[in-house]
Amino acid sequence: MSSNHVIAVPIKKISSGAPLMSHTFYRKGFLAIAVATALGVSSFAQADVKIGVAGPMTGANASFGQQYMKGAQAAADAINAAGGVNGEKIVLVAGDDACEPKQAVAVANRLVDQEKVIGVVGHFCSSSTIPASDIYNDAGVIAITPGSTNPTVTERGFKEMFRMCGRDDQQGVVAGDYIVDVLKGKKIAVIHDKDTYGQGLADATRKQLDKRGIKKEEILYEGLTRGEKDFSALVTKIRSFGADVVYFGGLHPEAGPLVRQMREQGLKDVRFMSDDGIVTDELVTTAGGPQYVDGVYMTFGADPRVLPESKAVVDQFRKTGYEPEGYTLYAYASLQTLAAGFNGAKSNKGEEAAKWLKANSVKTVMGDKAWDAKGDLKVSDYVVYQWDATGKYKQLEKQK
Repeated sequence: MSSNHVIAVPIKKISSGAPLMSHTFYRKGFLAIAVATALGVSSFAQADVKIGVAGPMTGANASFGQQYMKGAQAAADAINAAGGVNGEKIVLVAGDDACEPKQAVAVANRLVDQEKVIGVVGHFCSSSTIPASDIYNDAGVIAITPGSTNPTVTERGFKEMFRMCGRDDQQGVVAGDYIVDVLKGKKIAVIHDKDTYGQGLADATRKQLDKRGIKKEEILYEGLTRGEKDFSALVTKIRSFGADVVYFGGLHPEAGPLVRQMREQGLKDVRFMSDDGIVTDELVTTAGGPQYVDGVYMTFGADPRVLPESKAVVDQFRKTGYEPEGYTLYAYASLQTLAAGFNGAKSNKGEEAAKWLKANSVKTVMGDKAWDAKGDLKVSDYVVYQWDATGKYKQLEKQK
């Protein structure tokens, strides 16, 4: 899908009794309102408000975009059933950025200029969120990212930029401490994918390792290229260095092949740890099977699926055969947050909603959330998970 493609997803019109339309994709040049009119359905009445959902809907990281859409759509249904946003129904408009910065800018421009969204849930990759947020900031459109953790996202003074996740400088501390305190790492290979997110997180982890007394000569720092699949030379470097722990800052399309090739080339006892960029069942696929991800560690927020606030939503997802993993509930909570901001401010203006959110807390499926002046969560809850031989992951008990 090209950078100009935007998907409009109509949500059930509760008040008018119009039927729920199927997940029809509208490509560039086709007006959703024309399709709705042809069907005799006023799904895009003037009373509707549009909210964008932006992320990688196609490409190597599409599983995260799918999580975003699943979560946001379920939240929109629930919000609309409860009265919507200031009495108006939400219509979701999905934008595919494929985790590519230039494509993210094109998506942001289209959401703002053509779709006239009042808010955005997105993006996913920090390298997409950062340039896209320039567009939203200029337009006064409030945005909340469920998954972009690079500190720069909220460090530029944009008043309408929020996040539902923590920051790399928080996540890196948890990873570094775990490597030292629990894994007892002595020689650590810190690998990154040269991307804003992956390298930023690798740097944050390396900084924490330094604070914890790991000397510079005891750290191998190397980068790989996104999209690359043959890591033989890198694995040879890791073996020659004598690493007992490998930390990877990046996403599952590279993490999977890297850990598999490490195992295939004899590094079976070297612990592998990564981040919230591998929180998807697709890691098993990219690794070539659950036997390769067995024992892999990762950092991510505390599992929201076990919270009492999320039980009804999680149960509903599971009834449909979908497991709300990864960022599904983060996207759900993000849309809840935007709706709460608009309703609390009694305004659909991003500036007013942002002011309200920074002065109030919001009840979400992930519990009560509150934000500081930058748009960061006041409380971060990163913990460590481990994958097992069945290809599933679970949260580990905190250790020292």
